[in-house]
Amino acid sequence: MTDTHAPAQVPAPDLKIIETRVYRGPNIWSYDPAIHLVVDLGSLENFPSNTIPGFTEQLLADLPRLDQHHCSRGRRGGFIERLHEGTWLGHIAEHVALQLQQEAGHDMRRGKTRQVKGSPGIYNITYAYADEAVGLAAGELAVRCVNQLVQPDPEFDFTTELEKFIKQAERTAFGPSTQAIVDEAVSRDIPWIRLNKASLVQLGQGVHAKRIRATMTSETGSIAVDVASDKDLTTRLLASAGLPVPRSESVRTVDEAVAIAGKVGYPVVCKPLDGNHGRGVCLNLQDAGAVREAFPIAAEQSRRGSVIVENFVTGKDYRCLIINGRMEAIAERVPAHVVGDGVHTVAELVDITNADPRRGVGHEKILTRITINNAARQLVRDQGFELDDVPPEDEMVKLTLTGNMSTGGISIDRTWEAHPENVEIAEEAARMIGLDIAGIDFICPDITQPVRETGGAICEVNAAPGFRMHTNPTIGEPQYIAKPVVDMLFPPGATSRIPIVAVTGTNGKTTTARMISHVFKGLGRKVGMTSTDGIVIDERLVIRQDASGPKSARMVLQNPRVDFAVFEVARGGILREGLGYERNDVAVVLNVQPDHLGLRGIETLEQLADVKAVLVEAVPRTGFAVLNADDPLVRKMRRKCSGQVVWFSMAEPGSEVRDYIDGHCRRGGRAVVLERSDLGDMIVVKHGRRSMQLAWTHLLPATFGGRAMMNVQNAMAAAAAAFAAGAPLHDIRQGLRTFSTSYYLSPGRLNEIDVDGRSVIVDYCHNAPAMRMLGDFVDRLGESLSASSELGRPSRIGVVATAGDRRDDDIRELGEVAAQHFDVVVVREDARLRGRKRGESAELVTAGVRAAMADGARCRRVEVVLDELDAVRYSLGLSNPGDLVVLCVDQHQSVLTELESVSHLAQAGARSGDEGGDPDFVQPDEVVQPDEESESPSLAAPTVV
Repeated sequence: MTDTHAPAQVPAPDLKIIETRVYRGPNIWSYDPAIHLVVDLGSLENFPSNTIPGFTEQLLADLPRLDQHHCSRGRRGGFIERLHEGTWLGHIAEHVALQLQQEAGHDMRRGKTRQVKGSPGIYNITYAYADEAVGLAAGELAVRCVNQLVQPDPEFDFTTELEKFIKQAERTAFGPSTQAIVDEAVSRDIPWIRLNKASLVQLGQGVHAKRIRATMTSETGSIAVDVASDKDLTTRLLASAGLPVPRSESVRTVDEAVAIAGKVGYPVVCKPLDGNHGRGVCLNLQDAGAVREAFPIAAEQSRRGSVIVENFVTGKDYRCLIINGRMEAIAERVPAHVVGDGVHTVAELVDITNADPRRGVGHEKILTRITINNAARQLVRDQGFELDDVPPEDEMVKLTLTGNMSTGGISIDRTWEAHPENVEIAEEAARMIGLDIAGIDFICPDITQPVRETGGAICEVNAAPGFRMHTNPTIGEPQYIAKPVVDMLFPPGATSRIPIVAVTGTNGKTTTARMISHVFKGLGRKVGMTSTDGIVIDERLVIRQDASGPKSARMVLQNPRVDFAVFEVARGGILREGLGYERNDVAVVLNVQPDHLGLRGIETLEQLADVKAVLVEAVPRTGFAVLNADDPLVRKMRRKCSGQVVWFSMAEPGSEVRDYIDGHCRRGGRAVVLERSDLGDMIVVKHGRRSMQLAWTHLLPATFGGRAMMNVQNAMAAAAAAFAAGAPLHDIRQGLRTFSTSYYLSPGRLNEIDVDGRSVIVDYCHNAPAMRMLGDFVDRLGESLSASSELGRPSRIGVVATAGDRRDDDIRELGEVAAQHFDVVVVREDARLRGRKRGESAELVTAGVRAAMADGARCRRVEVVLDELDAVRYSLGLSNPGDLVVLCVDQHQSVLTELESVSHLAQAGARSGDEGGDPDFVQPDEVVQPDEESESPSLAAPTVV
């Protein structure tokens, strides 16, 4: 096999993308959303830019604005210097991707390229994006461009490809109105989420969320929109308020239209009853023949088939924008036209006008391109010209009669020129219709004079009016009308965010997140929580799946009931998509222990700590990071926190860790510590020089009388997080005292069930560090059961397993640790094998158990029962009343159902006195007490490997 990175005489276009990721929130590379490309340079690893003849010159010819990139030099032109000195082509692809986005109007400047350690030619490229689809397309085109510069491809034309890319960007971009509102929200630190590929956007989070679609908001009444879309009803309502409107009626046939036209008096206007953007509007109809020609044009654009016939009001066309009852902008709309220069034809003048870079298709740009259609041709003829004629210099040739921007018109800002009486009329019209954002179309000779004196009328009221004529007028000052829209949705001082507490760590995340949620539920908050078990909204499980990733977090933030969010954040989601939200008010890091190593490029504990530290980096200056002071890797994360650090620790007073925490508190800091005495262990909250007793650990149900030290630690972390989030001390205490590991509050985490005299514990433990903590609990609980048992020394039976994508050594270590704490170990496997063959991971666990048994471990017997439910039944069959059975399971719901059915069958058999019982259920007195010499007892069903 040839080495693709061996020196080559001639560079080949080998650059290729081998992996793509989209980060939608803070991630390991950036605080902001970013595209991540893993690329392979192939032979180009040996060819920096200065070794490829003509490369730099052609690149700058294609993208001359690359000379504005600073790069690592920190000054304009720094990237050009790097090109001439010689830089690698992965780095160049990063800058090209950024520049391509800038060509499409997205001002993106952040990027980073780093070689993958130990992999020559493999590079990580990350760069910012504004629109996900555009960012991805920019990366793909950047790689093609670089390869094209290395070895020209006659089928690749950069100009053509750039135009296609820009058109794609325009199709996916927000329109000017939506973008203006989003930009204003961002400037106020209001979070936003795009809800579809069009213009539906959520501003704010949870219970504070508002929605916009273009310029329609969640405050816009549907009745008001219906009224505005019915032009006949709109006219009648405005007339009833004494506002100036044209004489009009709605008709459904041509003959009716002609009759009404004669009634209201020529000239007239025909327009669709419920049209928009000026489509189907025919103006200045002078006679019945013109009405008959115009009627089908208007009817075609009417969804209801009705047409409005009204008298033609002469004057200039003004759009008055009313937001929340107040006039915010007025623009004079001039129909699409060209002005003769005495040289060019009408058609040529149209082409020259459309060449303006401000003009685009539809609403994608500030101005819309003028389209020549049959109506335009006829209008030109009516003015005495053909498209091939050369109009005299300075003569205006109209191409449309309506002044809509969508048909190529221009706008002139008249906001500060309008007469107050006209402003009052427009505001009253918006109130009559009931629109929060309304476009009032005035036709009058001069907006600076009272319309009731000069003549004129309101010809239309529009819901969801476009903003671009005001934000980007062709002539005049732009009006920042997005501000009053956002003021209306979020008045000054209003809250747009909900508090977010994010919990990460190798073990204990789910239980800690549940404890925090329980505390705030007791405070009356509507808590949205994500965890490996699903999404819970106000104590109701709405989605049952592994929901510890960014998509689940966004689902909670979109829920209109949620006013407090608690997220369990797993390593996988951070590596795959980032956090999925902008920042968290409180970040909790429980521990960093060897698990998931060897996956997605994370090989060491230090790298894993860097992944989990993303939560700490996402803490704002006003937030808190709750960190485990007993874990050295977590302790180091304090340097990455912009806010305050709250420590929690189980260290003894006088230890180095406690001395550090005491110093932290003397400087005004916060901490949660454990104070030990003859009476028991007390959780203490420290703030500055104050120490506040919270709770005895043995009085917290989740700790099993203080025996479950992992839940003592989880409770301390939860208390620290709740305290940092503003919960009063007595509410934290009450929350922890009422939180238990019952299946209702903590499904699949240390659930204790009595199954016909056996103590059965159901847990999720799936790695060696967790098994050590569970083993410590088993030892403590086992001693307690032995002390109270009248049946002799009870046996400890454990059902264990781990995920197949762990390293072989980690899987074996799980078995070694389990062997230290159980008399009998039953090894099972998850239904998802994660890349391994059936029985392979169980074989590794068993090898670890046997190795520990050879070294004198407690375990004296190991069995393999691959199916989870079969393993549960098998372990119960091995047990006697009084024994301790610990089930480390994956599908806890089905296991709990099985345990309940077994328990009910046993109780039913005891009540009926039926000695035979259920043939599949092994009665306790039929079970042989396992010991070192005994063989497996006679059991019905399970397949033993």
